[in-house]
Amino acid sequence: MPSLDLVERQVRAALEEDVGSGDLTASLLPADQIARVELITRESATLCGCAWFETVFRVLDSACRLTWEAGDGDAIRSGQRLCVLEGSVRALLTGERTAMNLLQTLSGTATLARRYADAVAGLPARVLDTRKTLPGLRIQQKYAVLCGGCHNHRIGLFDAILIKENHILAAGSIRAALEAARALGAEVPIEIEVESIAELQEALDAGAGMVLLDNFSLDDLRCAVALNAGRALLEASGGVDLETIRPIAETGVDRISVGALTKDVRAVDLSMRFVSA
Repeated sequence: MPSLDLVERQVRAALEEDVGSGDLTASLLPADQIARVELITRESATLCGCAWFETVFRVLDSACRLTWEAGDGDAIRSGQRLCVLEGSVRALLTGERTAMNLLQTLSGTATLARRYADAVAGLPARVLDTRKTLPGLRIQQKYAVLCGGCHNHRIGLFDAILIKENHILAAGSIRAALEAARALGAEVPIEIEVESIAELQEALDAGAGMVLLDNFSLDDLRCAVALNAGRALLEASGGVDLETIRPIAETGVDRISVGALTKDVRAVDLSMRFVSA
């Protein structure tokens, strides 16, 4: 879970985008009016984003009271009440869209991650996210991936080295790219992408510890696992969806990266209902 300071900074940025100089419509209502609201889910899903949702209303109304009946990572069912809020009607109406955008999007990410995690249940392969996140929501989405039972790849360009095709072309060869990466002396993971069994052999001969197998067929993945014989960590990528992921995992690869986890997100259908005002 990201720190509460980070959550608040993210929430304030989201509110600035929506509220700007002030909510003109909410200003039509009495400043001292109090309301009670219930948050309901209209579909089954995996919940995620409670801290962001709650922080929106606490920023707008420090006296707002909120009681959760479900938490991040929980399986929720259609019609279930998730929380009850009581506070300034102005704050509740002003914050509604920002809070819902965050909770619905993060729950959508967690829900999809849960489907992928369930698809490889019982197999040792880990399902990883990628950097294909919604702009401005990377930390939030990567947290949601964890809530859904999958795992995080690198956060960004700063915490790991992933040598891809264009890096190899610029360096001159797989071996040269790996040697340049090691020469940096950065204490971060180093992974290199290969596109064929021959390139995998070249990477292994150069001492690669992690290899990304890009768009390998199932037969080539099995061949790669046999050739590798446990020397390097093997990650499959490309052409992965909910139908193909289990056969890919059954080849014996260690990890499977899935851009769809954070890229192809459908927001979960949630509703805020005013029960008194």
